[in-house]
Amino acid sequence: MALSNIFLVGPMGAGKSAVGRQLARMLQLEFHDSDAAVEQRTGVDIAFIFEKEGEAGFRRREREVIHALTALEGIVLATGGGAVLDADNRAVLASRGRVVYLDASVEQQLERTRLSNHRPLLETPDPAGRLAELMQERAPLYRELATLVVATDGRMVREVAQEIRRRLAAPNEDG
Repeated sequence: MALSNIFLVGPMGAGKSAVGRQLARMLQLEFHDSDAAVEQRTGVDIAFIFEKEGEAGFRRREREVIHALTALEGIVLATGGGAVLDADNRAVLASRGRVVYLDASVEQQLERTRLSNHRPLLETPDPAGRLAELMQERAPLYRELATLVVATDGRMVREVAQEIRRRLAAPNEDG
């Protein structure tokens, strides 16, 4: 397989970071996480950025990080769930690598995020409703951008990473 950049998109709780780390190990590529990179650059967590600068401030920082990371060669990048909302992000992701949409149901997202205390968009009385709203808005963008779509509900990280590796290596594979 010709190695190039692989960018993982999808909702929070889809497994982008865990699958990305596993996939990078399998392919002997460098792993990056755009949310972690924002936190590393700013020295504060995303919840703090949301509190002080709002979602717009976070999205600006996220755009800068994604632009920088996608310019690297031979990486696997796990993006934040809302990264696809920005047209510039979509353009650089589409032009600088292969985009894999990790699809997860709202139920699976809720299960995987329920114990997390660093998800500012889920600080609401109805997290399931919020996840459904986010999916309605973002799923068309994930699909439009994706080279391939991989379902993650009820699956082990290694199994998902192996499927991505196999499908990216297959000639003329599409999502």
